[in-house]
Amino acid sequence: MTSAPSSLTDKVHTLALDAEIITAGFLGDTPAFVSADGELLLVNENAEIRRMQLHEGAILSAIMEDGRLLSGGDDGRVVETRESGDSEPLSEHKHKWIDRIAFGPSGARAWSAGKTAFVRDGKGAIKSFDAPSTVGGLAFAPKGLRLAIAHYGGVTLWFPNAPGAKPEKLEWKGSHLGVQFSPDGRFVVSSMQEPALHGWRVVDGAHMRMKGYPSRVRSFAFTADGKWLASSGSGEAILWPFQSKDGPMGKQPTMLAPSPSARVSCVAPHPKDPVVAMGYDDGMVMMARIADGAEILLRAPDGAAVNAMGWHTAGGALSFASVKGGAGILTF
Repeated sequence: MTSAPSSLTDKVHTLALDAEIITAGFLGDTPAFVSADGELLLVNENAEIRRMQLHEGAILSAIMEDGRLLSGGDDGRVVETRESGDSEPLSEHKHKWIDRIAFGPSGARAWSAGKTAFVRDGKGAIKSFDAPSTVGGLAFAPKGLRLAIAHYGGVTLWFPNAPGAKPEKLEWKGSHLGVQFSPDGRFVVSSMQEPALHGWRVVDGAHMRMKGYPSRVRSFAFTADGKWLASSGSGEAILWPFQSKDGPMGKQPTMLAPSPSARVSCVAPHPKDPVVAMGYDDGMVMMARIADGAEILLRAPDGAAVNAMGWHTAGGALSFASVKGGAGILTF
C-alpha cells in the first residue's frame, strides 16, 4: 500500500456470520448477506441477525437491487425476496441448477439453467434462448429489453420481445464467464477463463482486449458515470478508461490501492461518487478515490478472502464479507 492510508475501521461494525457469504449489500436500508448454504441474513439496527432459508440447498447466485434480492439455487428455483422478508418464487426447473441471474428494466428478470437463458418480463411472461454452450453470465442493457448472454466463443445479444430479430453474436475465442453492459449501453465487456477481460463496441462489434492480469478476473463493474471499469485479478484494482468512443483501446489502465502481498478479490464502485471499494484475498478492505488515488483502510487483513461487497443505493453505507463469514458494515 501507499504509506499510511487513512482509516475508517472505527466506523465499521464487525460480524461473525459463520457461513460462506457469496453476496453482500442492502435490502432497502437493511444490511443483507446471502450464504452459500441457502440462507439470507438480515441485520437490524441492534445488530441482531434474522436468518431466512430461501433455497433447499446451495444458493449459486444472488444479486440485490432496489430493495429486492434475486437468487438462484441448486434446487432449480428462482426466488425474489423483499426487505420485509417476503419471498416469491419466480420459476422452478426440476433437476437443474440456476447459476446465473440478472435484474432488468421494467420489472424484467433473467436466469439460466445449463445452456438455456430465460427472461421473465414485468407481466410474468417467460421466454427462453438456447446458447451455444453453458451460460457463463447474464446482463441486461440499460435501455430496452436486450439481454447479453456470455458463453464459450463470445457473447450473444438477444431481444426476447422481438422473435423475428436474429440474435447478434459478438465472437471471441475462449470461455466467457461473466458479462456487463456499460451504463450508456455503448459497450459490452466479458470476463474470461484466462486472466483477461474482453470487450466489444456494440455499434460495430469493434474488439477491446484487456490483458495483463496475473490471475482470473472474478469481479468487475462500471463506475456510476460509466467512465471507468473497475476489476479484480491483480495486486491493485485495475480501472480501464471508457470515456471516449473507443473505450480502452490504445489506453493504459489506472491502478488503485496496490498491495505488496495480496490480490484484489472483489470490487464495488460507489453508486454516485468516483470512489471504489476493494476487498483483497488476505481479508483487507480498502476504499480509494479515483481522481488522486487517496486510500482509506476499512478492514485490516485477517487471512480470509473478501468475496462479497455492496453499497447502499444512497452511498452512505457499505457491506462486505469473506468466504469464512467475517463481515462488516460501514456507515459514515
